[in-house]
Amino acid sequence: SVEFSEHRIYNPGENIRHIDWKLYARTDRLYVKRYEEETNLRCRMVLDASGSMFYPTERLQNVEQPNKILFSTIAILALMNLLRRQRDAVALDIFGPQEHHTAVGSTYAHMRNCSTELYKMLQAYEVGKPLASGNLIEQLHVLAEKAERRSLLMIFSDLYEAQENPEAFFDVLKHLRHGKHELVIFWTTDHQEELNLDLPAGPYRFVDMETGAQLKLNPEEIKEAYRQKTAAFRADLERKCLQYKVDLVSADVRKGYREILQAYLIKRKKLF
Repeated sequence: SVEFSEHRIYNPGENIRHIDWKLYARTDRLYVKRYEEETNLRCRMVLDASGSMFYPTERLQNVEQPNKILFSTIAILALMNLLRRQRDAVALDIFGPQEHHTAVGSTYAHMRNCSTELYKMLQAYEVGKPLASGNLIEQLHVLAEKAERRSLLMIFSDLYEAQENPEAFFDVLKHLRHGKHELVIFWTTDHQEELNLDLPAGPYRFVDMETGAQLKLNPEEIKEAYRQKTAAFRADLERKCLQYKVDLVSADVRKGYREILQAYLIKRKKLF
């Protein structure tokens, strides 16, 4: 069935078939009716809002040099804007202490509601207070069962939960692909500090942002082993993504949003 979506101003040269003549009689202005069936693509933005995504907390409000959660939020808003301009529908799924899920929609009001929920999620964070894990793997299995017909899923996560249990994460990728969903994973990290462990020399006190557990050590003593373990996970992840035909983007929060937008545009071009 055809479901009315919204009105928009008529642009000269367009087909007059969808002009709302009754509205023209009342307002003396030409408006075109838009319907939900005009949507070309259904896209779900999946945001991992677990505690580790708020690292480093001092950059939570630094738009010029954002932390992981702020970087992901801005990227999602930019992608939503592109989707709406291309008459695509979008949904938002936030997994974490501030969990939120929306239906798929393409209206301006829907986009504004998604923006509001992202803002609330950022504002709810309390510095120094541990945040529980978002149970990303479990929630993705649930999403695989309830998601609408074939959709494009864009997942923003630092994948720390996946590193703890890689086989379970690879299983959920297989589950999502079994449902014919297209996947783009944005592995969102601070490459310098989190992947390479490049920190100024000296002892550090590391605090788990999800449990509050603390560990004192010198990064130089474990840097080589840490890099090897990270590289091994990355190799496994790249191999599985290639096997399941999942697009993987290693997004560095220090390098801006070009890779994010480029990955979306390439994926959409492949789908249409």
